[in-house]
Amino acid sequence: MTKVLLLEDDLLFGETLVDLLEENDFEVTHVPNGQSAIDATYDKNFHIYILDINVPLIDGVTVLKELREAQDSTPTIFLTSHKDKEMLTRGFMSGADDYITKPFDSDELILRLHALLRRCKSSSVECIALLCHDEIHQRILYDEVELDLSKKEYALLLLLMKHVNNTVPKELISDELWSVSQTGSDGAIRVYINRIKQLLPQMTIENIRGIGYKLVP
Repeated sequence: MTKVLLLEDDLLFGETLVDLLEENDFEVTHVPNGQSAIDATYDKNFHIYILDINVPLIDGVTVLKELREAQDSTPTIFLTSHKDKEMLTRGFMSGADDYITKPFDSDELILRLHALLRRCKSSSVECIALLCHDEIHQRILYDEVELDLSKKEYALLLLLMKHVNNTVPKELISDELWSVSQTGSDGAIRVYINRIKQLLPQMTIENIRGIGYKLVP
Protein backbone atom coordinates (compact mmCIF):
# COMPACT_ATOMS: atom_id res chain seq x y z
CA MET A 1 0.00 0.00 0.00
CA THR A 2 1.29 3.46 -0.90
CA LYS A 3 2.27 5.39 2.23
CA VAL A 4 1.46 9.11 2.26
CA LEU A 5 2.57 11.83 4.64
CA LEU A 6 -0.08 14.56 4.70
CA LEU A 7 0.83 17.93 6.22
CA GLU A 8 -2.39 19.95 6.71
CA ASP A 9 -3.19 22.19 9.68
CA ASP A 10 -6.92 22.55 8.90
CA LEU A 11 -8.07 19.49 10.83
CA LEU A 12 -11.51 19.24 9.23
CA PHE A 13 -10.09 19.58 5.72
CA GLY A 14 -7.31 17.19 6.67
CA GLU A 15 -9.81 14.54 7.79
CA THR A 16 -11.64 14.94 4.48
CA LEU A 17 -8.38 14.38 2.61
CA VAL A 18 -7.53 11.36 4.75
CA ASP A 19 -10.91 9.81 3.91
CA LEU A 20 -10.41 10.54 0.21
CA LEU A 21 -6.92 9.04 0.15
CA GLU A 22 -7.87 5.95 2.16
CA GLU A 23 -10.82 5.33 -0.16
CA ASN A 24 -8.25 5.23 -2.97
CA ASP A 25 -6.02 2.69 -1.19
CA PHE A 26 -3.44 5.06 0.27
CA GLU A 27 -2.14 4.62 3.81
CA VAL A 28 -2.09 8.11 5.36
CA THR A 29 -0.16 9.69 8.22
CA HIS A 30 -1.72 13.11 8.92
CA VAL A 31 0.25 15.76 10.83
CA PRO A 32 -0.86 19.35 11.65
CA ASN A 33 2.47 21.23 11.65
CA GLY A 34 5.86 21.29 9.95
CA GLN A 35 7.86 19.99 12.90
CA SER A 36 5.59 16.95 13.22
CA ALA A 37 6.07 16.31 9.50
CA ILE A 38 9.86 16.24 9.84
CA ASP A 39 9.59 14.02 12.94
CA ALA A 40 7.32 11.60 11.07
CA THR A 41 9.93 11.08 8.35
CA TYR A 42 12.36 9.80 11.01
CA ASP A 43 9.89 7.14 12.13
CA LYS A 44 8.59 5.86 8.79
CA ASN A 45 9.47 5.69 5.11
CA PHE A 46 6.85 7.28 2.85
CA HIS A 47 6.23 6.91 -0.87
CA ILE A 48 4.96 10.46 -1.34
CA TYR A 49 4.54 13.72 0.59
CA ILE A 50 1.49 16.02 0.35
CA LEU A 51 2.41 19.30 2.03
CA ASP A 52 0.33 22.36 2.72
CA ILE A 53 2.52 25.46 2.62
CA ASN A 54 1.01 27.78 5.26
CA VAL A 55 1.21 25.63 8.40
CA PRO A 56 2.37 26.25 12.01
CA LEU A 57 5.92 25.98 13.41
CA ILE A 58 7.71 25.27 10.11
CA ASP A 59 6.09 26.13 6.79
CA GLY A 60 5.76 23.46 4.10
CA VAL A 61 8.40 24.99 1.82
CA THR A 62 10.98 24.99 4.62
CA VAL A 63 10.02 21.44 5.59
CA LEU A 64 10.75 20.21 2.07
CA LYS A 65 13.96 22.24 1.86
CA GLU A 66 15.25 20.57 5.04
CA LEU A 67 14.26 17.11 3.80
CA ARG A 68 15.99 17.64 0.46
CA GLU A 69 19.14 18.86 2.24
CA ALA A 70 19.04 15.57 4.18
CA GLN A 71 19.06 13.70 0.81
CA ASP A 72 15.38 12.78 1.05
CA SER A 73 14.13 12.62 -2.56
CA THR A 74 10.59 11.40 -1.83
CA PRO A 75 8.19 12.81 -4.50
CA THR A 76 6.26 15.79 -3.16
CA ILE A 77 3.16 17.72 -4.14
CA PHE A 78 2.19 21.02 -2.49
CA LEU A 79 -1.34 21.94 -1.53
CA THR A 80 -1.57 25.70 -1.59
CA SER A 81 -4.02 28.56 -1.64
CA HIS A 82 -1.17 30.81 -2.72
CA LYS A 83 -1.40 32.22 -6.21
CA ASP A 84 1.71 34.29 -5.66
CA LYS A 85 4.36 33.29 -8.19
CA GLU A 86 7.20 33.96 -5.76
CA MET A 87 5.82 31.46 -3.23
CA LEU A 88 5.35 28.79 -5.91
CA THR A 89 8.87 29.47 -7.18
CA ARG A 90 10.21 28.96 -3.66
CA GLY A 91 8.31 25.69 -3.50
CA PHE A 92 9.83 24.34 -6.69
CA MET A 93 13.29 25.63 -5.80
CA SER A 94 13.03 23.68 -2.54
CA GLY A 95 12.48 20.46 -4.50
CA ALA A 96 8.73 20.14 -5.12
CA ASP A 97 7.57 17.90 -7.97
CA ASP A 98 4.05 19.31 -8.43
CA TYR A 99 1.44 21.53 -6.80
CA ILE A 100 -2.32 21.87 -6.75
CA THR A 101 -4.18 25.05 -5.77
CA LYS A 102 -7.06 25.01 -3.28
CA PRO A 103 -9.91 24.49 -3.85
CA PHE A 104 -9.30 21.52 -6.12
CA ASP A 105 -11.19 18.61 -7.59
CA SER A 106 -10.72 15.37 -5.62
CA ASP A 107 -10.28 13.27 -8.75
CA GLU A 108 -7.58 15.64 -10.01
CA LEU A 109 -5.56 15.19 -6.82
CA ILE A 110 -5.72 11.39 -7.06
CA LEU A 111 -4.74 11.48 -10.75
CA ARG A 112 -1.79 13.78 -10.01
CA LEU A 113 -0.60 11.52 -7.20
CA HIS A 114 -0.70 8.40 -9.39
CA ALA A 115 1.03 10.21 -12.25
CA LEU A 116 3.78 11.47 -9.97
CA LEU A 117 4.31 8.03 -8.42
CA ARG A 118 4.54 6.40 -11.86
CA ARG A 119 6.99 9.00 -13.10
CA CYS A 120 9.24 8.72 -10.07
CA LYS A 121 9.11 4.93 -9.92
CA SER A 122 10.20 4.56 -13.52
CA SER A 123 13.23 6.78 -12.99
CA SER A 124 14.31 5.84 -9.47
CA VAL A 125 14.76 2.05 -9.54
CA GLU A 126 17.83 0.47 -11.10
CA CYS A 127 18.24 -3.30 -11.27
CA ILE A 128 21.09 -5.75 -11.74
CA ALA A 129 19.51 -9.15 -12.35
CA LEU A 130 17.36 -9.81 -9.23
CA LEU A 131 19.00 -7.00 -7.26
CA CYS A 132 17.28 -3.58 -7.39
CA HIS A 133 18.11 -0.24 -5.80
CA ASP A 134 15.18 2.06 -5.00
CA GLU A 135 16.85 5.47 -4.81
CA ILE A 136 13.81 7.39 -3.55
CA HIS A 137 13.25 5.19 -0.52
CA GLN A 138 16.93 4.28 -0.10
CA ARG A 139 16.40 0.55 0.00
CA ILE A 140 17.72 -2.47 -1.87
CA LEU A 141 15.50 -5.36 -2.94
CA TYR A 142 16.45 -8.90 -3.93
CA ASP A 143 13.85 -10.82 -5.94
CA GLU A 144 11.34 -8.05 -5.07
CA VAL A 145 11.89 -8.44 -1.31
CA GLU A 146 13.49 -5.58 0.65
CA LEU A 147 16.78 -6.58 2.26
CA ASP A 148 17.24 -6.00 5.98
CA LEU A 149 20.50 -4.00 5.88
CA SER A 150 22.35 -1.86 8.36
CA LYS A 151 23.48 1.57 7.16
CA LYS A 152 27.01 0.31 6.45
CA GLU A 153 25.74 -2.84 4.71
CA TYR A 154 23.47 -0.69 2.56
CA ALA A 155 26.34 1.67 1.66
CA LEU A 156 28.66 -1.24 0.86
CA LEU A 157 26.18 -3.13 -1.31
CA LEU A 158 25.24 0.05 -3.16
CA LEU A 159 28.94 0.71 -3.83
CA LEU A 160 29.38 -2.81 -5.22
CA MET A 161 26.28 -2.37 -7.40
CA LYS A 162 27.60 0.91 -8.81
CA HIS A 163 30.81 -0.87 -9.80
CA VAL A 164 29.25 -4.20 -10.83
CA ASN A 165 31.71 -6.58 -12.54
CA ASN A 166 34.59 -4.34 -11.45
CA THR A 167 36.81 -4.65 -8.40
CA VAL A 168 36.11 -2.10 -5.66
CA PRO A 169 39.36 -1.37 -3.76
CA LYS A 170 39.29 -1.84 -0.01
CA GLU A 171 40.48 1.75 0.41
CA LEU A 172 37.40 3.03 -1.42
CA ILE A 173 35.14 0.81 0.68
CA SER A 174 36.74 2.12 3.87
CA ASP A 175 36.32 5.73 2.74
CA GLU A 176 32.64 5.07 1.93
CA LEU A 177 31.79 3.27 5.18
CA TRP A 178 33.78 5.24 7.73
CA SER A 179 34.35 8.94 8.31
CA VAL A 180 37.79 10.54 8.55
CA SER A 181 37.70 10.27 12.35
CA GLN A 182 36.89 6.54 12.25
CA THR A 183 38.97 3.54 11.27
CA GLY A 184 37.69 0.56 9.29
CA SER A 185 39.67 -2.68 9.34
CA ASP A 186 39.85 -5.40 6.70
CA GLY A 187 38.20 -7.71 9.22
CA ALA A 188 35.23 -5.38 9.65
CA ILE A 189 34.78 -5.18 5.87
CA ARG A 190 34.84 -9.00 5.65
CA VAL A 191 32.08 -9.20 8.28
CA TYR A 192 29.85 -6.93 6.18
CA ILE A 193 30.71 -8.79 2.97
CA ASN A 194 29.85 -12.17 4.51
CA ARG A 195 26.56 -10.84 5.85
CA ILE A 196 25.63 -9.50 2.39
CA LYS A 197 26.62 -12.79 0.72
CA GLN A 198 24.07 -14.61 2.89
CA LEU A 199 21.33 -12.35 1.55
CA LEU A 200 22.21 -12.89 -2.14
CA PRO A 201 22.16 -16.66 -2.76
CA GLN A 202 22.21 -16.37 -6.57
CA MET A 203 24.89 -13.69 -6.84
CA THR A 204 28.63 -13.76 -6.21
CA ILE A 205 30.88 -11.33 -4.37
CA GLU A 206 34.47 -12.24 -5.26
CA ASN A 207 37.37 -11.51 -2.93
CA ILE A 208 40.18 -10.15 -5.09
CA ARG A 209 43.02 -10.96 -2.72
CA GLY A 210 44.91 -7.94 -1.47
CA ILE A 211 42.86 -5.53 -3.58
CA GLY A 212 39.13 -5.54 -2.86
CA TYR A 213 35.78 -7.08 -3.79
CA LYS A 214 33.75 -7.54 -6.95
CA LEU A 215 30.00 -8.09 -7.39
CA VAL A 216 29.26 -10.60 -10.15
CA PRO A 217 25.57 -11.13 -11.06
